[in-house]
Order: sequence, then C-alpha cells, then structure tokens
Amino acid sequence: MSKPNSADPAWWRLLAPWHWPTWLAFLTLRSLSLLPYSLMQKLGPPLGRLLMAVWSSRRGFVDWNLKLCFPEMSDAERLELRKKNFESLGIGLFELVVSWWGSEALITKLSHVEGLEHLEAAKAKGKGVVLLCAHFTTLEISGRFLRQHTAFTPIYRKSTNPVAEHQIVHWRSRKLGPMIHRKNLRNMMRTLRDNGVIWMLPDQNTNRVSGIFVKFFGIDASTSTGISRLTKRTGSAVVPFRVTRRASGDGYDVCFSPALEDFPSADVIDDTQRINDVIEGWAREYPEQYLWIHRRFRTRPDIKDQPFYPST
Repeated sequence: MSKPNSADPAWWRLLAPWHWPTWLAFLTLRSLSLLPYSLMQKLGPPLGRLLMAVWSSRRGFVDWNLKLCFPEMSDAERLELRKKNFESLGIGLFELVVSWWGSEALITKLSHVEGLEHLEAAKAKGKGVVLLCAHFTTLEISGRFLRQHTAFTPIYRKSTNPVAEHQIVHWRSRKLGPMIHRKNLRNMMRTLRDNGVIWMLPDQNTNRVSGIFVKFFGIDASTSTGISRLTKRTGSAVVPFRVTRRASGDGYDVCFSPALEDFPSADVIDDTQRINDVIEGWAREYPEQYLWIHRRFRTRPDIKDQPFYPST
C-alpha cells in the first residue's frame, strides 16, 4: 500500500476517518500478495461467490445484463453463468494483487502470447497504435502482460473514491507508466503522433453528449466515438488486444489480432459499430470472464424510455 504524497497540500485529507475502511481494504490486498499464486487461484472463486451473496446491487446488474444479452438461455443457464462470472471476478481481485505486487518472473511464467507480430507491424507504420481492449475480469493483470512487450499509455477513468484514486494511479503508474485521463484528447493525440501506443477500453456506458447509439448484443448502447475520432486525426492503427484465463489454469492467453482494415471509415457510426462487434465477439466467446457488473445499457436513446436497471 502506498502512502499519500506529502508534496500534495491536500494529502492529509486522505487520512480522514471516513477513508479508513478504504485504506484497510488496500492494506488487506497488499497483505494478500504474500500468498502463493496457486493459493490465490483457489481462493478466488469462493471470494467471488461471497461477493455475489453480499453485493446485491451488482448481482442485479449482472442478472439484467445476462437476460438482455442472452435471451436464448434458460433461467438456470443464466444463473450458472452469473455464478461463474462472480467467481471470475473473485479471481480478478487476486489478479489485481499480482498485477501491482507480483514479480516479473511470475508474470512471464503465466503469459502465453499470440499475434505479437500484429502489434509490431502496426508500430512499424510510424503513426501510433490504439490498442482496443475491453473490461474483462482479467483487466488489471492484462497491463502487466502488455508492458513486457511494449511501452504504452493506459487511458483511464477517474475513481470517485479519492483513496482508491490515489492507490490506483500510484500502482498502475508505477507498474505500467504514466496514464492519460479519458477526457484529455490532446495528450492522446500527442502520444499517437509520437508513434506511441495507447490502451483504450470503450465498452462502458457513455452519456448522450459524448456517445452515439450503436448495437451491442442487438441492443442500443451509448458508446464512445473516441477511437474513430482519434484515428481520423492521427492515422493510427487499431489493434484488438485481449487477455483471457486458460481453462487449464496454467496461465493466460495474451492475444493481439491484426489491425482493423479500412479503419477509420468515413462513417463514425460504422466505425463505432465495428468496435462493439469486436468486443461482443469476445464477450460471447468468454462470457464468464466479461465484466457484467457494469450498467452497460444505462443511457437509453430517449430520455423518456424506461430504464433497464432497477433504481436508475
């Protein structure tokens, strides 16, 4: 666990009593880094089932998302998928521990890389690369795998919890390098024009002002147009990148796909739909590992539309 930076004039505010539970949570995570990785993998699923039992609001979001996205499944099949998804989330919490405090030797041992030549080919064009990723439960450890093969800049969304924000920025920056806030378009373009690599995850709900509605699992989903707009200005390549756990338990498939062809097009709607189609394909292939706890369909096309999620 990192200490607040005393150079920040407001650092003392993070030590207020109402922040102590968050500090305790991060201290607990730090202590878990002393466990062997094999034990973490065994403890992850029961932790996920515990989260499923006590985190009723997120359990409800998962239920609604699975009902919307997999209408062909029976209720029993969706309940089983929900359980596996929370188990995957529990493993993901231990992967955060490995990502922030795990050794480089362990990261190397767990990584099984495919398609690295696609990233190298895109970088060789000299116009920068946008790595297209998505919110899977393997998100935190994905950055450590990626960092072994290229310098890159993650694009991030600020946490509403100041202690969590402090810890996330500190440890991600320490392990992965400097980050860029998702609204800082100028720095993103500067990085790409310097032939840098940025890591973007455009699969969370976006408001009506900054997003457009395209299909995700056949449902209108408000989606960021950032990748299309960035690549129009910079000529950068878009390389899909995903990390998934192996069913055998012996590590992770770290996969780079060929850069998207004829991207961007003249139509931002078509571009954004293509992005969603790639992510949907991954989520259909590995549904238990996708992060269904988000309210992906919270924003509706018409403000008068009934919300999909309770109490929204």
